[in-house]
Amino acid sequence: MIPSSSAARATGVLVRPVSLGSLTVRNRIAMAPMTREFSPGGVPGADVAEYYARRAAGGVGLIISEGTYVGHASAGTSDRVPRFHGEDALAGWAAVAEAVHRAGGAIVPQLWHVGMARAVGAPPVPEAPRVGPSGVPLDDSEPGRTMTRADLDEVISAFAAGAAAAEANGFDGIELHGAHGYLIDQFLWAHTNRRTDAYGGDAVSRTRFAAEIVAACRRVVSPDFPIIFRMSQWKMGDYRARLAESPQELEAVLNPLAEAGVDAFHCSTRRYWLPEFDGSDLNLAGWAKKLTGKATISVGSVGLDTEFLKAFQGQGSGVADIDGLLDRLERDEFDLVAVGRALLGDPEWATKILDGRTDELTPFSTEALARLH
Repeated sequence: MIPSSSAARATGVLVRPVSLGSLTVRNRIAMAPMTREFSPGGVPGADVAEYYARRAAGGVGLIISEGTYVGHASAGTSDRVPRFHGEDALAGWAAVAEAVHRAGGAIVPQLWHVGMARAVGAPPVPEAPRVGPSGVPLDDSEPGRTMTRADLDEVISAFAAGAAAAEANGFDGIELHGAHGYLIDQFLWAHTNRRTDAYGGDAVSRTRFAAEIVAACRRVVSPDFPIIFRMSQWKMGDYRARLAESPQELEAVLNPLAEAGVDAFHCSTRRYWLPEFDGSDLNLAGWAKKLTGKATISVGSVGLDTEFLKAFQGQGSGVADIDGLLDRLERDEFDLVAVGRALLGDPEWATKILDGRTDELTPFSTEALARLH
């Protein structure tokens, strides 16, 4: 149980609104993007709309959807992950946005291209090749195809089309998935980006592709339509990977993105309380805000006593206090906190935290992964 003193403090800290571009988020709690694979054929249905609306009704200020594939043949690796292109899928997403708004929340879709994380022959387009900056896989799988200039242009256009569709279908902004070793991150990471053209080499050159995606999205939406960029040091399957070993190296990655039009950085870590660099207690989101002046979102095992890897091993998590998180929010080290598994286990987690009903919090169980509740 979280002590009552912590519960009262949480109400005061988390209830404050925050602005991202034209969007005012009613509190500091976001729902983290979590792939659920409950959209057959890539089309989100009424159950998906109810799933997200339930979290908005439960007090979440900003919902960041699960990753949604942009309109490029090689973007995906499952026909149960939702698309963000095509009339049928966009109609489903418009219904999701409407449901979330009715419940009092705001929502942005996360736009995603998996790049070399795509499995050979996988749906939704089995014949599509695996592509990446240099065709370098993240694991011991076979190499893929190095992207040509035409490929780059097609993917940039696909992200821009997704951004325009988000605004046209009533969403409150977008998030670009530039983390965890997927396509955009494969360009940022020296291990997977071996290019010798303008899109490879030093950190700034490796950022060019991501910056061009941001700029293309910015051109097709309203000037104050929020663009969030999710980034990480770690990759799926390589938790020791790093884009930056120092604040200076991180600044080289983030500043071109900020200049291209990013409004907020969503900094993915596995444990929000861990310092990112020696000599400072700032986590990744704290450093991103300090270096760019942009709003940031922190994430990582919020409200739980184990990290997310335990869920993949069939282990649940107990409730943990959030005093350390509140300390950082009070110091304005970052602006929002994204909550993942705690919201899967308890759709009313946010309201219970904000109302001080922490004795009613439901621990996370892996059973929550098997259903869309």
